[in-house]
Amino acid sequence: MKKGDIIEVNIDDIKFPNKGVSTYNGKKVVVKGGLPCQKISARISKIRHGVIEARTLEVIEKAEYEQDSNCKHFYDCGGCSYQNVPYEKQLEIKSNQVKSILGNVLTNDYEFLPIVESPKKTEYRNKMEFSFGDEIKDGPLSLGMHKSNSFHSIINTGECSIVDEDFRQILCTILDYFQGNSQTFYHKTTNIGFLRYLIVRKTVKTEEILINLVTTTQSILNEKEFVDLIMSMNLKGIVKCIAHSKYDGVADVARADEMKVLYGEDKIVEELLGLHFNISSYSFFQTNSLGAEKLYSIVRDFIGGTKDKTIFDLYSGTGTIGQILAPTAKKVIGIEIVEEAVEKANENAKLNNLDNCTFIAGDVLAKIDELNDKPDIIVLDPPREGIHPKAIQKIIDYKPDTFIYISCKPTSLEKDLPFFLNSGYKVEKVQCVDMFPMTPHVETIVALYKKD
Repeated sequence: MKKGDIIEVNIDDIKFPNKGVSTYNGKKVVVKGGLPCQKISARISKIRHGVIEARTLEVIEKAEYEQDSNCKHFYDCGGCSYQNVPYEKQLEIKSNQVKSILGNVLTNDYEFLPIVESPKKTEYRNKMEFSFGDEIKDGPLSLGMHKSNSFHSIINTGECSIVDEDFRQILCTILDYFQGNSQTFYHKTTNIGFLRYLIVRKTVKTEEILINLVTTTQSILNEKEFVDLIMSMNLKGIVKCIAHSKYDGVADVARADEMKVLYGEDKIVEELLGLHFNISSYSFFQTNSLGAEKLYSIVRDFIGGTKDKTIFDLYSGTGTIGQILAPTAKKVIGIEIVEEAVEKANENAKLNNLDNCTFIAGDVLAKIDELNDKPDIIVLDPPREGIHPKAIQKIIDYKPDTFIYISCKPTSLEKDLPFFLNSGYKVEKVQCVDMFPMTPHVETIVALYKKD
């Protein structure tokens, strides 16, 4: 066997985040994509340490539980992996994966609570970053998501099923506009071109919409025409912000060297559990608003009473968790590296009449040293790669009674948990919340308490 060979295998299991596991001629096979009980053909991409890594070419026999996707883009788009999996099966797969991963590090008994399903299974996302590009080299301009297993190809996702009709209409209208005026997209290989991303955010409770076009400085946007185009759309929601960001960096991310608000102001307001939160173009906010209410309710339940307690909210984003815990707490201190998110967090605290919340801009690794308060509770909601190795022991050394760790990547959680276990903490409760239906991703909440 060698790289490039094509093999046929039966998928026996699926490991996070979306890797089918099988055997071939006595060797372990790991296949990107693939579902348990499928028979597939796959091309070998590498053989490392006796493990064959391969990529699915064709599903020869479907699993008996598979269903037809209700999204027309599923077989081309790289955004969702589980559109063809019944929702209950999705929950089962995610729950089993997390439990298996945690089993690698947890030896004590703990309560693994049933996974909480998303209130909405489709049209649940409140934010999308659509990319400009082409689906075939030198083809017509497209706007949407990356094609499955492709770095360069972008497919039009005008009928995407995980966003609502306003997102779809905005995408299609803006794509038609730029196809009609011959603007070019930014080519990653040559660094030439104008159009980069379209950021769309829409709140669930208030139905406010924010639109931010990200371009280079290599051409000029007709600002009035662009605003008039958007305001002429027959949308269900209310457009509160239209912005134009300019970014000339080579990184493949939606960001701004300079941003100009063309209409309204750079914020929309969402309501969660009776509190209100300002969200701006680039601030972090959970992408499933109704799911976030489920998530934060569980965090609140795991903590119990917060009366007269001091709480650290680390990696705090726009301050949602800290403020939900704040009404009866003595004090809440949040740290977040994104300055724009911190500005919004402090605005949100005022918006919610919470005078016991302070949010600090900076890296947790550095700013944690500046905190003189002794926390009773520390809530951690780190980025996908988990807590910085140099920060984790600093955090643990505050020795609160309770840690609540919220993880969007269970393998990062697996990496971080031993630090807490070796420092005298015990995992007592774990619960998953499905914030990302139709994808392999899941949020996991872990309650750790100081051993008696």
